[in-house]
Amino acid sequence: MIKTKQLNIVFAGLLILSFVLAACTTPTPVATEVPVLAPTQAEAPAKPNLILATTTSTQDSGLLDVLVPDFQEKTGYTVKTVAVGSGEAMKMGEECNADVLLVHSPAAEKEFMDNNYGSDRDLVMHNDFIIVGPASDPSGIKGIATSAEAFTKIAEAQSPFISRGDNSGTHSKEKAIWKAADITPEGDWYLESGQGMGATLTIASEQEAYTLTDRATYLANIDNLTLDLLVEGDAGLLNIYHVIVVNPANCTSVNNEGAIAFSDYVVSPEAQAIIGTFGTEKFGQPLFTPDAGKDEATLGK
Repeated sequence: MIKTKQLNIVFAGLLILSFVLAACTTPTPVATEVPVLAPTQAEAPAKPNLILATTTSTQDSGLLDVLVPDFQEKTGYTVKTVAVGSGEAMKMGEECNADVLLVHSPAAEKEFMDNNYGSDRDLVMHNDFIIVGPASDPSGIKGIATSAEAFTKIAEAQSPFISRGDNSGTHSKEKAIWKAADITPEGDWYLESGQGMGATLTIASEQEAYTLTDRATYLANIDNLTLDLLVEGDAGLLNIYHVIVVNPANCTSVNNEGAIAFSDYVVSPEAQAIIGTFGTEKFGQPLFTPDAGKDEATLGK
């Protein structure tokens, strides 16, 4: 009887001990798969569609192919780009057919702002204009110091010259050079393409003619052209770009929040860094110089 009690006590002790050991034992962790979160994109704004009216040079150079997708990813806006001459872009702004402008015709831009068509205008970047033409250079302008002197020699020789003739920033610069040279270009040698910079360069190349172009579009298309860079470096050939927000006081239908977002983006450090390196890998030099926050009067000096 005593032995039975002793055995029961032993069994009870062992049972208690097993419970204690089980409680103190750390359970083997079960492997679980941690979900990998996809990169988040900005949520679409309440009014996501944005119309950007811009000069053809920003499109033809390929710069917008980099900037616009980056802006869309960061902000959620969807940009419709309309690449026309600067004059036509500002006309779109006047008629409330664009929300924001990226243009390069400073005198016309100032008039646009003075007429209250724009609410904000900020310096973005610059490059320069150059005069290009056939390698044979029939007017003998290669290396001439000033654009006015080069235009004078072209007119005197009546060598073929292709003008954009579209009231763009480039066309405005060309007309200013003719004025400085005191020449009214006319005759069979002077032709107007009525097209953007890329198309005008193609026409000039095919017709062995001279033309005025921004450097970026020329370099971006150089593989398809038989045109040499003949005149550069004239201080008057500086090519300055601004971003303009269309004034919502005149155009109640515009996407003002989207326009401000784009304007803020192109002058941001991130976008300015993109602008400052764009073209370097392919051409060995950037096609534009970022200028946000600079004093415009010091550019090119």
